Amino acid sequence: MTSVGSRAGLVTRGWHGIAAGLAGGIIFGIMMTMMGMMSTIAMMVGSSSVAVGWLVHLVISAGYGVLFALIVPAGLGVGATLGAGAVYGIVLWVIGPLLIMPAMMGMPLFMFNTTAMMSLLGHIIYGLVVAGVLIGLRRRVAQL
Repeated sequence: MTSVGSRAGLVTRGWHGIAAGLAGGIIFGIMMTMMGMMSTIAMMVGSSSVAVGWLVHLVISAGYGVLFALIVPAGLGVGATLGAGAVYGIVLWVIGPLLIMPAMMGMPLFMFNTTAMMSLLGHIIYGLVVAGVLIGLRRRVAQL
């Protein structure tokens, strides 16, 4: 077993974050696809393709999963980790769909409508899934 601060420990945490971020991204992505939002995600890179939207969404999801895995301590309890995941989802909602995405697309910032509220729910679910998967992966490593 490697220590959390070692290079191997950081790599493991990174891979855990990618896996957790992709799991959360897939769940959230299904929700976004059902709401017809994937082409909007694709517009951030100049496309309207749902497939491009999925690719952009999953890359962002994996990156944010890594960040979560690196900032949330491994020794945190289940409830605290899940709570951190929910708060993380809210923070991502503010950063992404309320600030960065509208700024990139020339839209007004901080628009609160039904779509924004559904996005908030999706981001919270993303954060909870990321936290849950991360808990499971960390427990599995701890048992090795």
